[in-house]
Amino acid sequence: MRVGDKNFWISAERLPMLKTIYPGADVDPQLSAPESVQKQNWERSNAIREVLRGRMEVSGPVTVAQLQTILSLSSSEVETGLLGLESEGFVLRGKFHHGTTDQEWCDRRLLARIHRLTIDRLRAEIQPVSVQDFYRFLFAWQRVDVDHRVEGPEGLQSVLEQLDGCELPLAAWESAVLAARVADYDPESLDRLCFSGRIGWGRLSAPRNPNARTIAPLRSSPIALYQRQNLQDWLLLSRPNSAVELLAANQAVLDALQSGGALFFTELMRRSDVSGLPSQLEEALSQLAALGLVTSDSFDGLRALLVPPDKRPTFGRNIGKRRRKTNLASIEFAGRWSLLRSPIASQPSGNGVESSERDTAAAKFARVLLHRYGVVFRRLLERESLGASWYELGRIYRRWEARGEIRGGYFVGGISGEQFALPEAIGSLRSIRKVPLKGELITLSAADPLNLQGILTPGPRIAALTANRILFRDGLPIAGLEAGEVRKLADAAIPDLEIERALKVGKLRPSLRPYYK
Repeated sequence: MRVGDKNFWISAERLPMLKTIYPGADVDPQLSAPESVQKQNWERSNAIREVLRGRMEVSGPVTVAQLQTILSLSSSEVETGLLGLESEGFVLRGKFHHGTTDQEWCDRRLLARIHRLTIDRLRAEIQPVSVQDFYRFLFAWQRVDVDHRVEGPEGLQSVLEQLDGCELPLAAWESAVLAARVADYDPESLDRLCFSGRIGWGRLSAPRNPNARTIAPLRSSPIALYQRQNLQDWLLLSRPNSAVELLAANQAVLDALQSGGALFFTELMRRSDVSGLPSQLEEALSQLAALGLVTSDSFDGLRALLVPPDKRPTFGRNIGKRRRKTNLASIEFAGRWSLLRSPIASQPSGNGVESSERDTAAAKFARVLLHRYGVVFRRLLERESLGASWYELGRIYRRWEARGEIRGGYFVGGISGEQFALPEAIGSLRSIRKVPLKGELITLSAADPLNLQGILTPGPRIAALTANRILFRDGLPIAGLEAGEVRKLADAAIPDLEIERALKVGKLRPSLRPYYK
């Protein structure tokens, strides 16, 4: 068929449809349409839509101007036909070529195939690094490496954003984890972030046996530092399974907070009437914090509860006086105390609203994990306390990969299953691999989130306790200190005396010694 100065190859079955679009076109040689289609009457708009359908099935992303030139049709006719195909879900519009400025159209199935091929090609480009190099990457990514440590309140804020919702033993946070990432860590910086409303603290996970007669000491209780804007999402992912039975004194404090809202310590004393003794109220708050039921405006109040009762400053000692850095933290500087969650666990209703809220919370958790580790895979969930499964997270990551927000592939050798990474993390992984080994020793508390012994590396795990420690040499765990005994994890040409010296607890800042020594 000749249309103007263009020649088209056509099939006899399509002759009536094409005659409707190009009534004056010449057909050479002459064709006769099959009887089954000769009686079919075509409207011009429908015929154009079908021609566009056939073209889109084989052309890939294309613009209206390109279709107009190829088919010798007006732009309005092409746009009308494409809109009809879009309403059927046959084509999608967007900007699919890199750097294009014009809107493009593409067959949905072709676009899905292009996406799959692109993702497969990008995954094939990835060259996995060793577990040792991945550890070196994590030390830089989480600011544990001396060359990458941060400073000041803003640096501390960036570290806490990485560790958002991560539960660690309370005694490990300032003495081992934050001090290892923030140069010259100052506890007052954390207090300022808490008072500003950006950071909060509390136990997110449910106690294993909340109704036991004895409650685990606050010092070893898992406490999370979280971005306040994410608190409800983390609570949704870690909802307790059962109600908590409390002692009478603890219940009185809880009732006072439920009826009065956020209260200062003196107000809580009056409302709860816990024998009129500040020490009993402090003990009640300590147990409620260990159960994950209360929190306060500042970390200072939690820090004060770590001091043995016989060494705590007398309540009211600092009233009217200027507080000095050498003073022990006092409960009066905690700000207001409030409920973290209701003591009565609500059962999931199973409605659509709650399902949508959980999906939102899981997506936030997926994003936090990416920022925490740079590269995520199933095994890393063994270090997390929030109740999001890899099935949930994997669906989210695959969706983000299809959007081009993150990359999927085989990034860390020796780790099975799907792996996903931030684009900036991939560049850091590649550069870390090129950095020569220099025998650098790094010692971390076993309570640190980077204690992945037994998860990334073979061998028994080291209990995530504050006093236990792990020694790394160029990213390879070579020794651990557990229950006061040194245990070698790998052969290294280092004298035993040097290993023992490296595993010793470093010096704490004077402002932290009363609480964590």
